[in-house]
Amino acid sequence: MHQGYDLIGDIHGCGHTLVDLLEQMGYSKKNGVYQHPKRKVVFLGDIVDRGPNIRMSCHIVRDMVDGGHADIVMGNHEYNLVTYLTEAPPGMRQPYLRPHTARNNFIIEQTIRQFEDHPHDLNDFLRWFVDLPLFLDYEHFRVVHACWDQAMIDEYLARYGSNHITREMLPESVNTESFLYRFLDRTLRGTSLKLPGGRSMTAKDGMVRQFFRTKFWEEAPQKYGDVVFQPDPLPDDIEHGLLSEEEKEQLLFYGPDEKPLFIGHYWMQGLPAPITPNIACLDYSAVKYGRLCAYRMDTEHRLQTGKFTWVRVEKHER
Repeated sequence: MHQGYDLIGDIHGCGHTLVDLLEQMGYSKKNGVYQHPKRKVVFLGDIVDRGPNIRMSCHIVRDMVDGGHADIVMGNHEYNLVTYLTEAPPGMRQPYLRPHTARNNFIIEQTIRQFEDHPHDLNDFLRWFVDLPLFLDYEHFRVVHACWDQAMIDEYLARYGSNHITREMLPESVNTESFLYRFLDRTLRGTSLKLPGGRSMTAKDGMVRQFFRTKFWEEAPQKYGDVVFQPDPLPDDIEHGLLSEEEKEQLLFYGPDEKPLFIGHYWMQGLPAPITPNIACLDYSAVKYGRLCAYRMDTEHRLQTGKFTWVRVEKHER
């Protein structure tokens, strides 16, 4: 009987650091699988891409899930990998569901390279990734990779009857006009607003973007700066600009009386701490030599800074 949960943020191929974090929390390897006598891990997605030990990370995580010692939700990188490698059906104007652009090729490069001598292994993981739940609602907390939108979740459950997708749904999932696309975009990538006046900004990674990621827990925002939630700051003139009523209506609000919510995805920095008393992001930029972060959840209704734990990602991970 599990008495507590340990939620772990985006691994991105930092396999040795994952082992260090698990062992730091009292997990040990038995019959080839990391486990704890009284606790269970919940992984927040984004096991793959970028890092040096992706295949190792995938095996550790899947073995724990298959053995009943962990749960997991899908991250946008698992979804992206699946659609990148899934051939498009006849009638689509592209050979694969996710276009093989220079940007997409770059993001996926390390995963492809590290599995290139293990094609059967990769195919097994691709099948497994498709089956991962998109969100998990426990008795006293919730887990999703990027954003919990209750109205969209309710509609998804009404339409599809489960918290999963299937391989047959993948072509529809890349149709930008479909509810399925909008749901996956919200769940796996979060909320965003378009930069005003047709503006664009160049992020630290060199990508030019016309949208910026937004908070979904700000109750009465007035300015763009009140809702921006990403590593790259907005240009000063935009940050202090006022949100229009139409933009305010696009924003989501996860209220303080909702269950504690755990998310990854957002490249946080600094010392881990709750975002609000009932929301924690556990992505602390591990693969950029940040922290691989966990939260040790028991039955609390308000999250506690002292229950975060982490391992710094050292250069040897490379």
